[in-house]
Amino acid sequence: MPDSEKNIELLFNEKNPYAFNGEAFQTLSNINKSSFSKHFYVESYGCAMNFADSEVVASILLKENIGCTTQPNEADIILINTCSIREKAEEKIRKRLTEFKCLKKQKPELIIGILGCMAERLKGNLLEEEKLVDIVVGPDAYRTLPQLISEAETGQKGVNVLLSRDETYADISPIRLNSNGINAFVSIMRGCNNMCSFCVVPFTRGRERSRSAESIVAECEALFHDGYREVTLLGQNVDSYHWKDEINNSEVSFAQLMEMVAKISPLLRVRFSTSHPKDITDEVLHTILKYDNICNYIHLPAQSGSSRVLEMMNRTYDRDWYLQKFNRIKEIIPDCGVSTDMITGFCSETEEDHKDSMSLMEYCKFDLAYMYFYSERPGTLAARKYPDDVPLETKKRRLKEMVELHRIHSLESMQKEVGKTFRVLIEGTSKKNDDEFYGRNDQNKVVVFPKGNLNPGEYVNVQVTDCTAGTLIGTPLM
Repeated sequence: MPDSEKNIELLFNEKNPYAFNGEAFQTLSNINKSSFSKHFYVESYGCAMNFADSEVVASILLKENIGCTTQPNEADIILINTCSIREKAEEKIRKRLTEFKCLKKQKPELIIGILGCMAERLKGNLLEEEKLVDIVVGPDAYRTLPQLISEAETGQKGVNVLLSRDETYADISPIRLNSNGINAFVSIMRGCNNMCSFCVVPFTRGRERSRSAESIVAECEALFHDGYREVTLLGQNVDSYHWKDEINNSEVSFAQLMEMVAKISPLLRVRFSTSHPKDITDEVLHTILKYDNICNYIHLPAQSGSSRVLEMMNRTYDRDWYLQKFNRIKEIIPDCGVSTDMITGFCSETEEDHKDSMSLMEYCKFDLAYMYFYSERPGTLAARKYPDDVPLETKKRRLKEMVELHRIHSLESMQKEVGKTFRVLIEGTSKKNDDEFYGRNDQNKVVVFPKGNLNPGEYVNVQVTDCTAGTLIGTPLM
């Protein structure tokens, strides 16, 4: 593994993307196991949207008397919900499919299916050329999964990757697979209308469409009454959420939707992801400021600090616009945590462009950053229009420099919190110490502290006494 990728894994402690293994899934998979006609096993890769989609898939299958299992060798159906955002992600999935193909040699009746963005991008290739799977289902076609499984059981392989202009799965109550019973993802919209030149999402998830505000609030209310204490509102670009209620002749913006969810209870924390710099409004910022239970944290992807590169990326803003938006966030919400995405080595990126990105990182000193070197994706505007002409070693060297700079900023961001007291939602036991709990503060920073007599799902005030580059260490104030 290249040093730059090692640095990223160390810095962000990226979780293994393999199968759901939350407590709720373990419990669900063991309920009346013998009563199900067959069982499925699912793995999800990539963004939170994919994990949320897998919960929709689980609901659809359970209604068809297909139960879930945490062990692939117990499954009659293995599903992989995929990501196409980078070449490395697809390579991981191909490797995993090859492993499952070996399992199928021992169990010929096993059905293997691929879901999500990679399914949409490659369509029938995975069936016809590589013969790795039996069914291929795109993000808008999950309702047809039971039918495709039935057909696959007769030996007929199937593909449904039709994109929809109106599918939101608003009427499906997701089964919370990867859940600790405290945090939940709630999809508020699907698709994307932003045609960033490097991105496959508009081609794999289709046009943008919003769920009804009523269905979103109802889902969040149900989660709260079931004991959940935090919801994350999900969309490729949440700030462009817009619902028009034809019956009542009313419209709901993202800021208004957030307010509706926040009003459910002051004990229900509200987060959201992802924002696009061109769309986030003062109305959103003032709504965050107004409600204590809307977290002061915004993920605001920059992608580059060079105006020239941003124009090639079709991000619809330049460097100055981004910095003005960043400054506006800090002006209205001074203690707001801000994170970003950055790409190094985009087509024709020069050392001057790279320096512009580094200086933007230096100016903003992001609390968290997800950084990658450019990976050309077939079918995108960049792949059609621009040569991928930055050498791989240059991409990786620039990424390493950026990661090292952000490591300094991350530590500084943590150090400034030492001595402060934060309200923390307890999410579970620390992975490194069974005697400690962990949770996150308002700015999305992880805090660990002694368990004492506390319980997951409770709020506690924690005084920070120490830190690392990625974690705050504290003492609960009883």
